[in-house]
Amino acid sequence: MADMRLIVAGAGGRMGRTLIRAIAEIKGLALAGAVEDARSPLIGQDSGVLAGLPANGIALATDAKALIANADGIIDFTVPKASVAFAALTAGKVHIVGTTGHSAEEEGKIRESANSAVVVKSGNMSLGVNLLAALTKRVAKTLDDSFDIEIFEMHHNKKIDAPSGTALMFGRAAAEGRGIDLAQHSARGRDGETGARKPGNIGFASLRGGTVVGEHSVIFAGPAERVELVHRAEDRMIFARGALHAALWARGQKPGLYTMADVLGLKDF
Repeated sequence: MADMRLIVAGAGGRMGRTLIRAIAEIKGLALAGAVEDARSPLIGQDSGVLAGLPANGIALATDAKALIANADGIIDFTVPKASVAFAALTAGKVHIVGTTGHSAEEEGKIRESANSAVVVKSGNMSLGVNLLAALTKRVAKTLDDSFDIEIFEMHHNKKIDAPSGTALMFGRAAAEGRGIDLAQHSARGRDGETGARKPGNIGFASLRGGTVVGEHSVIFAGPAERVELVHRAEDRMIFARGALHAALWARGQKPGLYTMADVLGLKDF
């Protein structure tokens, strides 16, 4: 089978450059284009050089439609508005969405695009994080509600959304394990005299600072004991490799909306 030709969106950013390096390392993949916002001063620059590689002859461009038309798929770690715009162009293609912070309306548009595209969307593309989400669901189901669930996350000082998409992913997994609706049992932004913790809630705490790639803990705090599931990301390459693993898996799937749990066979764990 010919190499899978992929477009990298946000190619001038930290994650975009990491993806370009990862594509160069993984057999069966080829970089078909590099997309960046029209306002970027990097337009026209060689994507390989920007990623710390030898020049590859693929310059950062703005015309996503033309590039996607001649590729097998697009890897998208950008911003919600851009993800929705790409979704409208992906009929018959693979769309790997690592972007977080979508509104309900934006989620709906991406879901609609999956009628004609193979979409893999996840709050985190790390293989370890997705295993931890499966474990979170299992532990939440196993331990009764005398164990309070709290989710802690810390990221670098440039991250624009909170709680992180990964923290929300863990929250949804815990809620599913408990058989509750996360939207109705979510506690965020505690400040001042909040009163006692409401039984059954899932709490979130977000920290931002420095260059932290990502740190998450799911804490089950019960009477006289505590269980903690922890994941620490040390390099963005783990997200890139996970996303590209998902792309190769998606190449043989029917149109639809999938998650990394589907990719890793964890759906029924």
